[in-house]
Amino acid sequence: MTIVHRLLLLFSLLTATTAHADDLIQIIEAVKPSVVGIGSLQQTRGPAVSFIGTGFVIGDGFTVVTAAHVVNDLVNKGQTATLGVLVRSGETAHFRAAELIGMDKDHDLARLRITKGNALPALRVGDSSKVREGKALAFMGFPLGMVLGLNHVTHRCIVSAITPLATPAITARQLDGKTAQLLQKPVYAVFQLDGTAYPGSSGSPLFDPATGEVVGVVNMVFVKGVKESAITAPSGITYAIPANYLRLPPTTDGQ
Repeated sequence: MTIVHRLLLLFSLLTATTAHADDLIQIIEAVKPSVVGIGSLQQTRGPAVSFIGTGFVIGDGFTVVTAAHVVNDLVNKGQTATLGVLVRSGETAHFRAAELIGMDKDHDLARLRITKGNALPALRVGDSSKVREGKALAFMGFPLGMVLGLNHVTHRCIVSAITPLATPAITARQLDGKTAQLLQKPVYAVFQLDGTAYPGSSGSPLFDPATGEVVGVVNMVFVKGVKESAITAPSGITYAIPANYLRLPPTTDGQ
């Protein structure tokens, strides 16, 4: 290969990289209005609005998807706070009440329904079965929530592995109680990502940076040591539920 050919190849690679970066900038601006905070409102506490996690809008603009564990405690412990979404508008955010309409604990997915106001922009849900290892993706949410303010944060990542949620141990002696409970449920594959998620990122949409289509829902991060290590020493390993499970009819009894 001549020097001229090498220069032309380098130029084409740089041009392609710049084009992809420009595409992501545009996609981020398109995705932002559909990504909301999940929280609760109780007038007698301070602050009245509490942040729980992240969610995103699909369908008719009133349906919000998030991780089931984000809303599970609030819904099942009989708390008096009102469940809802936090919508970013300019430099402020406002609370919109919502109700739980479905929960699929096996796949850690929940659906909320905004009860009042205008519809929000909705994201398209893509076919997650087409995602392969090495695919470049991105996820957007509110890491650390109110600590950093309700500001959208985007992380780029690749699919490092498509791995079972629970892997059977070689012998029964290696099974602890938690793993044994997981193995009683259907084992399914999830996306392992090389991106860093933090508390507050749960429920974030995992999307194709070229199209904005959602292919997964961020639901957990690998933690080294104690829970606080997720902030002080993040592992850089995050997991997401494939979006095709959103097509399954969720249970409405929270079981």
